[in-house]
Amino acid sequence: MPMKMDSETMSDLVERIWDGKVTKDDALFLAAMDVHELSHLADRLRAAAAGDIVTYVVNRNINFTNICINDCAFCAFRSDSGYVLSTEQILQKVEEAVDFGATEICAQGGLRRGATLDYYCEMLESIKSQFRVHVHALSPMEVYHAAENSDMNISAALVALKRSGLDSMPGTAAEILDDRVRQKICPHKISTAQWVEVISTAHKTGIPTTATMLYGHIETREDRINHLLLIRDLQQKTHGFTEFIPLPFMAKNNRLGKIAHGPTEIENLEVHALSRILLHRHIKNIQASWVKLGRRLARKILFCGANDLGGTLMEENISKSAGGVEGEHMSPWEFEKLITSAGRIPRRRGTLYEIY
Repeated sequence: MPMKMDSETMSDLVERIWDGKVTKDDALFLAAMDVHELSHLADRLRAAAAGDIVTYVVNRNINFTNICINDCAFCAFRSDSGYVLSTEQILQKVEEAVDFGATEICAQGGLRRGATLDYYCEMLESIKSQFRVHVHALSPMEVYHAAENSDMNISAALVALKRSGLDSMPGTAAEILDDRVRQKICPHKISTAQWVEVISTAHKTGIPTTATMLYGHIETREDRINHLLLIRDLQQKTHGFTEFIPLPFMAKNNRLGKIAHGPTEIENLEVHALSRILLHRHIKNIQASWVKLGRRLARKILFCGANDLGGTLMEENISKSAGGVEGEHMSPWEFEKLITSAGRIPRRRGTLYEIY
């Protein structure tokens, strides 16, 4: 149970919440509140920041390879000898997406041994040479991997990727931004400092990104709060995050799932509510990932601070391989129906939250 606060202290806390100045101690107090009270507070902040509009993007997800030299304990997607899509296969998928009305291509993949910057730049250039579409691609881990294999610094690599057609980046590979946790769940992945370096350099280069957090495994509530505050501090410096996406851990077909079973429904509500509260006035958009949460819970989280439901995807391999059962595609009509059923206003958006 949270400690009691007198009325003056509570008034000060409420003021800090609305001003976007919540401290770590504040966050720990809030996290111990009844989840329904916490969700109600987050919903009020959502209404103030984003109104009653709930957005979604028509996009296609392309996982261009599942071959990966890494061995993250939570991953059920990687393979030592899997597939690599050819340029022709990638372009066919892009064409299908554009014909469907997609405005965004989200492209990420495993880490191929020796993959250089040229590999990624050629993929970007091939897409951009044939299609007018926003390319949202390459995690900070992929950028770091390519730069290291090409004997380039992060800044030069990002300049080259932007020149080749990279419009924005997913802020994945963040998991939990605490090296103690990372050593247990993804010891060969980039460190917290390296993730921050890639993201902050991308923002300085004019490449906006999302921000994510993988929760519901071995991390503590304090770890989650520290992660959110780090994201907030980075946003205050760079202003480059377009949205924050909490990602619940999915426990099937991976090593981590043997000791962690994923978040409870209460934890899912709490994490999204805390995300809205701690990031208020800093990151406007909080996304509920329908493909990981499921449609029923994603709808419920619209009342816990979320104002976005992500994308149509068309195909999705990473969550599916870890036990996702929601399918790989949700049509614009289904998005509109789900959002309307929650009493909200559906709007189709672009990657950077321009409303169509």
